[in-house]
Amino acid sequence: MREETIRCALEEKVVAIVRGVSGPQCLELAQALYDGGIRMMEVTYNQRDPGSWKDTANAISAISEQFAGRLLAGAGTVTTPELVELSRRAGANFIISPDTNPAVIARTRELEMVSMPGAMTPTEILSAHAAGADIVKLFPAAALGPAYLKAILSPLNHIKIMAVGGVDAANVGSFLKAGAAGAGVGGNLVNRGWIAEGRFDLITEAARSLTSAAKQ
Repeated sequence: MREETIRCALEEKVVAIVRGVSGPQCLELAQALYDGGIRMMEVTYNQRDPGSWKDTANAISAISEQFAGRLLAGAGTVTTPELVELSRRAGANFIISPDTNPAVIARTRELEMVSMPGAMTPTEILSAHAAGADIVKLFPAAALGPAYLKAILSPLNHIKIMAVGGVDAANVGSFLKAGAAGAGVGGNLVNRGWIAEGRFDLITEAARSLTSAAKQ
């Protein structure tokens, strides 16, 4: 399954980042994203609220079961090996972190999941790669810009880098042209206002625009 997850990330280009959504609403959101062409969905842990981690794991589990073979679910903002293990039990296919933590990367690989740790500098990116990262998350991408990514990839062209943070339909193409292997998109796609209003049709429309821009 690791190889399939990596293939999906590289071919589909976009990972939807979901924060603060759980229960039945998360399944509605997953359907809306799927209808818009999204094939990978990251559900993030809220580090300020450990009490919510079980709900996050349950959401990952529900998505994994209901969308088996169609939409790959993963865990985001994973900062400890213990959260890696919780995510694996929930059925996560990939682990995304805001930082480069060798212990998190190692546990992810031990449990046969795909590792996508966050990094910004060349040193951090190389450290993540050396620790076993499959794809390195450049964060915060929009603050750094496509030119930064292009410059980084000039000497580090052997490393697959995903742009995350401020990416949307308007700039995703620029990051991909600069050499990004893909992009993670959160608030610009999973709009909390639309979710609160039940306007999942708008999320599907936004997903369709984003995936179309990423594949052009």
